[in-house]
Amino acid sequence: MLHHRVRQAARTAAIAFSFILVFAVGAFAEEARPRQPGQFDFYVLALSWSPSYCESTRQRAPDRKPTLQCSGRPFAFVVHGLWPQYTQGFPSYCQVPAPRVDRALVGAMLDLMPSRRLIYYQWNRHGTCSGLTAQGYFDTLRKARAAVTIPADYRDPAEPLSVSPADVAAAFIKANPGLSTAAMAVACNKTRLTEVRVCLGKDLSFHDCPAIARGTCKRDKVVMPAVRGE
Repeated sequence: MLHHRVRQAARTAAIAFSFILVFAVGAFAEEARPRQPGQFDFYVLALSWSPSYCESTRQRAPDRKPTLQCSGRPFAFVVHGLWPQYTQGFPSYCQVPAPRVDRALVGAMLDLMPSRRLIYYQWNRHGTCSGLTAQGYFDTLRKARAAVTIPADYRDPAEPLSVSPADVAAAFIKANPGLSTAAMAVACNKTRLTEVRVCLGKDLSFHDCPAIARGTCKRDKVVMPAVRGE
């Protein structure tokens, strides 16, 4: 009887170890997927709520000179980036050093991404994985932004808004036929809404992305600071 229990325990341990090994190999294979430009499954268009970024920046460094994004023209949703994604995980820095981005192209993108540093960073980390030239990548980014309609209530609020992530998602879905909660995420920090992330296929149609959607903010209410200049 004792020997039988020992054999049974050993068999159970072996099965458990085999399961862990298979899971680990699968996870490693996903992480080890070659970072080849153009080899990805879909895009994430990350739209940052600029007033939240600017308030956080002022709190962290109140004496720092305001950046272009946080002074002068008031911004609402701006493009944080267009990120090539795998079904699980994402490639990054697919070309090191990254091909050069023309300064004129950077200047032309400031209406959507009001930070030269951000534009260079997004190209180096994410754009190089798109399989496109810098011009092609930023043209695609502009088309992706045009494919997503910002709900009217969030285009230029003069007063802070208290919102639930579910309400924000519902507003985006109403404004964008074909979009669903399975193809987006609403991100937040402890108190503020920070981003809306929309998944798009390579043809820039809305694309379900369960791993991204699971990252939606779980807070009941968050603040969207008002759009205003300095």
